[in-house]
Amino acid sequence: MNIYDSIRREVLDSSRWLAQHGYLGHLSSGGNISARLPGEQIAAITPSGRSYLSLELDDICVVDFNRNSIEGELTPSIEAGLHIGVYQNRLDVNAVIHTHQPFAGTLSIINKSIPALFDEIFVEIGHEVVVVPYAFSGSPELVDNLVAKLGNACHCYIIQNHGAISLGADMQRAMRNSELLETVARIYCQALVTGEEIQTLPSSALDYFAEMRKLRFNSE
Repeated sequence: MNIYDSIRREVLDSSRWLAQHGYLGHLSSGGNISARLPGEQIAAITPSGRSYLSLELDDICVVDFNRNSIEGELTPSIEAGLHIGVYQNRLDVNAVIHTHQPFAGTLSIINKSIPALFDEIFVEIGHEVVVVPYAFSGSPELVDNLVAKLGNACHCYIIQNHGAISLGADMQRAMRNSELLETVARIYCQALVTGEEIQTLPSSALDYFAEMRKLRFNSE
């Protein structure tokens, strides 16, 4: 066992779970997942063009932040630059999950951010799940568009006409955030269909949960 096996295992196990639960393709390769080696400019990431359910540990790529290959024979995901951009600009993040999950994807094609709707979502994800403007997959423009939004310190983003991206201090929290995002996205889509006014959290609650979130993440 080498020093990269633990992050490769995290990526492999989470990609299988996410594929089995509808966040990624079963036979296709939609989406990508990575984990940073803590304290290093090195990450493990899923390969390009491979079914997640067919992957083995040695298939997970290990790259440095210049996208040089360290381990793995396969080509890293085309979105490796997107993941590296997150790690370079959010030192609190050690896992990145890019999915094509259905309800967040629905909001991506109507260009709809998710406002503060529930206490738990605010505390875990942030005050708003904003939309990152569209750019071609794997392009420097898409990286720039995402990086421009990272300063809000939130843990989930919708990528216009593309999908979603969820972040975490570790893989378990990134996966939890991805699941929370799909839950709130589903409820929001259903609420929008009714045509009724959307009730967001009151301003007093926003201040309270913003302070709670600050205390929580500053203590970790």
